[in-house]
Amino acid sequence: MSPPPSADQPPVDARTAYTERLDLPWWLWLAGLVAAALLAVEIWMGAPGVRSWLPFAVLLPLTAVGLWWLGRIRVAVVGSELRVDDARLPVRFVADVVPLDVAGRREVLGVGADPLAFVVQRPWIGGAVQVVLDDPADPTPFWVVSTRHPVELAEAVLAARDALALAAPADEKG
Repeated sequence: MSPPPSADQPPVDARTAYTERLDLPWWLWLAGLVAAALLAVEIWMGAPGVRSWLPFAVLLPLTAVGLWWLGRIRVAVVGSELRVDDARLPVRFVADVVPLDVAGRREVLGVGADPLAFVVQRPWIGGAVQVVLDDPADPTPFWVVSTRHPVELAEAVLAARDALALAAPADEKG
């Protein structure tokens, strides 16, 4: 007997149209670990005994975990929803999706940014998408989500929305 599906997993018949992990580039890993190693060396130089190796045993693993945590966010279009980490947006509420380059993202998130917008932004990723919402019950005007492939993500969200719209009349008839 198979275990029941959990709330965290998509249904078996759900189609994944797009998936991406917003992980850190290699050079940020290198810079973070080198900074932690330098700090550990500084503490090691001033402390005899157990305190000499303890900074290496604590700082380097904590830095690695912290860097992994910064890159844990996943963006996916699964079935009829956009998933950003643990946030879920049914595509039926999507009015439009705008792919943004670095300048467009800066403009959307700049001085005139809407404080009610849902934003998942990673500074090491240049592109983003702006997902404009059409939900009268939700005060959130739009989502801004970092992505390395803004055009592909925008196309996947719009395709999921259009597929849902085409399937809805068939469901109502039948």
